[in-house]
Amino acid sequence: MAALALLKEIEKGTKSAQSKRRIIAYHMKHGNATIPDLAKRLGLSIPTVSKLVDELTDTGLIKEGGKTETGSGRHPNTYGLNPDSCYFVGVDIKNGSLSLGLMDFGGKVIEKQLDIDFESCNSVDNLSQLCDIINRFINSRSVDRSAILAVNVNISGRVNPMMGYSYSRYNFEEMPLSEVLSEKLGLRVCIENDTRAMTYGEYIYGDCSKIDNLIFLNLSWGIGLGIIIDGKIYYGKSGFAGEIGHMVTYDNEIICHCGKKGCLETEASGRALVRKLIERLEAGANSLIADRYRENKTITLDDIFEAIDSEDLLCIELVEDMGRELGRWLAGIINIFNPEKVILGGALSAVGDYILQPVMTAVRRYSLNLVNKDTKIVISQLGDQSGLIGSCATARRCAFDDYID
Repeated sequence: MAALALLKEIEKGTKSAQSKRRIIAYHMKHGNATIPDLAKRLGLSIPTVSKLVDELTDTGLIKEGGKTETGSGRHPNTYGLNPDSCYFVGVDIKNGSLSLGLMDFGGKVIEKQLDIDFESCNSVDNLSQLCDIINRFINSRSVDRSAILAVNVNISGRVNPMMGYSYSRYNFEEMPLSEVLSEKLGLRVCIENDTRAMTYGEYIYGDCSKIDNLIFLNLSWGIGLGIIIDGKIYYGKSGFAGEIGHMVTYDNEIICHCGKKGCLETEASGRALVRKLIERLEAGANSLIADRYRENKTITLDDIFEAIDSEDLLCIELVEDMGRELGRWLAGIINIFNPEKVILGGALSAVGDYILQPVMTAVRRYSLNLVNKDTKIVISQLGDQSGLIGSCATARRCAFDDYID
């Protein structure tokens, strides 16, 4: 198949293949373009780009997108990715479930399977179970398996996507997890930190047009931070950038799941929210879910969201308190990075203004006015789909290296 042949050519490092990769990467980020536009943005001559585009068109990876809409004179052809030429699979592992999606080459998620029960743990059997779920999803799709170029798996915690290692889940093999998964699935596999994948999803598919400096705060069972600087995801030296949840910010003697005491996650996260609500209920506080807790002795985030929808004062109070704490520490991040936009995503973002408003109030109070006036703070546009969409998009990007400006 043409796409696989190009990938093999890219791996050999030929100049022609690398230029084709850059053309594809440009289309991934910017969509359709004319040959003169491509030549200008990529620093190549028009004849060279014309030849490369013709070759990519002949293989079926690129197709004509019609004429440009210009005022007068000759209307040049635009070119873009051929959606049906190849496909990509994204896997988003969450707390207690996972979702899978199939994306075409044009960047559209064409099939999904959401919220499959799956409790991730660090065992060989659990990894085999994960691979079985992925294989069943792929084998039940309408596209040929050979047309799938790459699979990406989102994993929480410390993930080095460049080397393919996960240090929080499935780290019992000496070889990189990406290679282990590739062997088991018979497909090219990459892995990514879940927050960074969500960040990339928002950057490409959310309301981020012409925004190249972005912070994404993943407010889920834990907390993660995704950073985009000058249009590129910031990974840090080893791929671990963004571990805001494990900043030691409290003298509370609460042991975080990372093993340290006083991390931000111990007071401001989905895990902390459930713990605090249980503590208040045990102390006799009133809540719409008090009876349910006394019967089951368990509370989920969905229980809390349902109570907030019913205007439960205790749950609203706890979420607003958490928002103020998050805003206080987010203010420091804004002072450091001076982003154009901050997006609040993850499970807790589902409560909307109940967390957004206290975050914004605390940011205005604790950050520099001259810095925060240029930063817009919003709730995720993609909602609970940001991880899945970001994972599919990461698989697509992974096949042809990083995107470019």
